[in-house]
Order: sequence, then C-alpha cells, then structure tokens
Amino acid sequence: MSLLGKAGLAPAARESGFAAHRAGVNRLLASYRAIPEHANVRLAKKTSNLFRARTKNSAPGLDVSGLTKVIAVDPVARTADVAGMTTYEELVAATLPYGLAPLVVPQLKTITLGGAVTGLGIESTSFRSGLPHESVLEMDVLTGAGEILTVTPDNEHADLFRGFPNSYGTLGYTVRLKIELEAVRPYVELRHVRFHSLRAMEATLARIVAERSYDGEQVDYLDGVVFTADESYLTLGRQTDEPGPVSDYTGMDIFYTSIRHDGAGSTAAAAVPRRDRLTIHDYLWRWDTDWFWCSRAFGAQNPKIRRFWPKRYRRSSFYWKLLALDHKYNIGDKLEARKGNPPRERVVQDVEVPVDRTADFVEWFLREIPIEPIWLCPLRLRDAEKPADDGAASEAAADRTWPLYPLAPNRTYVNVGFWSTVPTVPGQPEGAANRAIERTVTDFDGHKSLYSDSFYDEAEFAALYGGNTYTELKKRYDPDHRLLDLYSKAVQRR
Repeated sequence: MSLLGKAGLAPAARESGFAAHRAGVNRLLASYRAIPEHANVRLAKKTSNLFRARTKNSAPGLDVSGLTKVIAVDPVARTADVAGMTTYEELVAATLPYGLAPLVVPQLKTITLGGAVTGLGIESTSFRSGLPHESVLEMDVLTGAGEILTVTPDNEHADLFRGFPNSYGTLGYTVRLKIELEAVRPYVELRHVRFHSLRAMEATLARIVAERSYDGEQVDYLDGVVFTADESYLTLGRQTDEPGPVSDYTGMDIFYTSIRHDGAGSTAAAAVPRRDRLTIHDYLWRWDTDWFWCSRAFGAQNPKIRRFWPKRYRRSSFYWKLLALDHKYNIGDKLEARKGNPPRERVVQDVEVPVDRTADFVEWFLREIPIEPIWLCPLRLRDAEKPADDGAASEAAADRTWPLYPLAPNRTYVNVGFWSTVPTVPGQPEGAANRAIERTVTDFDGHKSLYSDSFYDEAEFAALYGGNTYTELKKRYDPDHRLLDLYSKAVQRR
C-alpha cells in the first residue's frame, strides 16, 4: 500500500514519524536537565567525523539516541524533515526511492545532517548548490540555555540561523531540520578529464562552473584529483535515465585509481576523457568505500588483503575506528620509533581558496607538504536570483551572509582536501606543517575548515571566524556558557 497522498506522505505515517521524534526530544531535554550546572554540555555520542582531539568530560552527555531518523519526506514539496543526528546514509536511503536527494550529499556515509550544517559539508554539487546549510528551510535548535527554538531565515532568531553554520555545537545542537531536496536520475555518466598543467586545469574548472557544461555536455557534478603537478583530473558527472552497464567500486576495483589514464590523444592542456557510469546511489557514495584513498594506510587496497577484507568493513566508519585505535595507542609513532624516525604530524585538512589562486596554492602545497593525492571541489554560495534546480524555488536561496565562515557571494572557491601525515622536524613547533598551511591559506584570501587541528592565536581566529558577531550570538543563546566557545573547542581542543 502506498504511503503517498496528494500532499506527499500519508498523514498517519507522517504523524507517526513526528510522534517518535517528540519522544526523542523529550529524552534529550531530560538528559540536559541531568547535567550538573557547572559542567559543559556535550553530546553523548560514540562516533564522530572530527579529527581533532579533545579533553574527556566526566559529566553525562546529551541523549541524542532518539534523534537519528528521517522524520518525513514530502516528495511533492521536495522537502524532508530530518532529526539532527541522522546520517546522510539514512537520509539518502529515505529519499532515493522518490527519485530525490539532498542538494549536497557529503562524501562519507556517517556524516550527520546536523554535523554538516553546524560544521561545513561539501560535495560535487557545491559549484551549483553551495553548502548543506544553504538548503535548510528551518531548524529546531537546542541552545546552551536549554531552550528549543525554531530558527528560520526571517523570524526573530534569524541571527542564529545565519550564525549557526561553522559554530560546531558552540551555539546549540540541531534537533530537527527541514531541508530542500532535488530530483535526481538513476544514473550518472562520468568523464575523467586529464590535465598536464595545473593552470589549464584551473582555467577549465572556472569555465565549467560558469557555463555548467564542458565540450557540449551538461555538467551536474564536478570535483577533481591532483596526483602530481603534471597529472590532475576533473571528474564531470551528468545525470541520465539511459540504462546500460555500470561500474562497481565496492569490490576489488577502487574508484580513485579508475580516474587515471595515460592521456592518449592528449594535448598539452587536457587529455581525451575516460568515461564511466555509476548508479546514482553508487555515485553519491563513490568515495566512502575507500575513504577517498586513505584505506591504503590500512592495507585495504592491497589485492591480497582486499580479497579477504569483509565488504561490510570497506567503509569510512570502520577505517575511522582503526584510526582512533592508532591515536589511542600511538601505534604509528611506535612503529616509526622502531625505524629510528621521529613521530609524524597529522595533516588532515580541508581549505577553501579562490578559484584563481587554486594553481598557486596547489603548487605551493606539492612543493612544501609531502602528501598526495589531494582532492579538489569547487563551490559557490547559492545564487539569490535563481531558484533551486528543477524549479524548487524557496527562501533558502535568498541572499544571506554566513558570518562564521564568510565566503564572498558571486565568487568561486575551490575546496582543497588533504588527509595524511608528514615527518616532523626536530626543533620546529608543534603543528609546523599545519601552521604553514594556515598562513598560506590566509595569504591567498582563503579559509580553513575547523574539523581538525588548528593553531591560530585568539585574535586571528576571531578575525577569521565571526568576531563580534559570534560574541553577541554567544551572549544571546548561551548566556551561562554551558557550551564551550568556538576557540576553546577548535584550537584549544577542550
């Protein structure tokens, strides 16, 4: 029996979803009241996609166990009501049967919707759909003061709506989010275009963002990988209904290695593209199976090991557990010490630089930081004058500023992601490579995400991440400082 009525989800099913959500909210509030007044409020959450250490908290945490489900999907309005701790894996599973998906689906399955909004999510639709918080229509937020407020772009809490992105749980936690969805087709046709010059790649990327096409074909998805200064790729995706054979990168084949080709028929600028096809489901999760390329650190890309590696453990959440064990017991550093080497510095970062500084930054990075490959993902804030794709116009596309991560409107940026370790140099300060990256990103008029280690001093941090606006939001929505402030959390690792 269909659950769909004329307005989307049948009333009984919709009410059941909201009833379960209300029960979860009640448990959340009860857990908030149980936390001693002198203790900081934190989530009671066993998993995380953050890569910065933090001090342990002896107080009980917020019970978010009832906030992990999709509450309701309205396929007619193309919206979804989603509990804040719902993973994108569950969200996509709920929307794809309707031929719908979130406008931006971050690369890893266990990233939560609330996490992508209070942090910063990004993916290959970001050149046309911005960042996840830009398709949020309204949120219910548990503030530091213990109130649950409905926050929209134009109500009395519009300041919190604008200041919430990049606040990392220091202004409150999302309890429910109502988001836009977009129509998607069942397959994605891919072209992997090789470049022998970073300058040519940069120019082509900027042109594709502006024109949303390449060589006469529409581009719906756009990201890239740099292996060396003379071997980089842009991967262009086009949605299609056309049936046909598709690739599978959840088994022995590995997605990022499939991108590479020898450039037969190439010019000095770009090679003839290699083509591929995936289902929309497999395209959205193409990076998760091998955590981009980071599964190689655990031997999972070795064919002899991969053949016996259980398929259910070929996913980012399992690799993250292995990494957590390494950090807990310092396994990597102990192995390096046995070789007579010093400990290694973790360099796990995503930064945004303006598109016209991309080649400059990548050239600097390849010269100074021994990490490869690196990921590229263009983004622009959503255009206020254009409706969302397929006619789903909404106030979420209105012209807004996001003061805690101030990207300029009508400007293209490129996210550069790199995730590995580098050798430490005796006599240099802690985080020397990360500090050098921070300085260079700022010099190039860029920004750095805060999900990993940061080393800014307090004044520079305030200038980059909200300053007085953040201070005023903190006074209004967390007057007793029940939540840590952003500097304490992101830099001081509290």
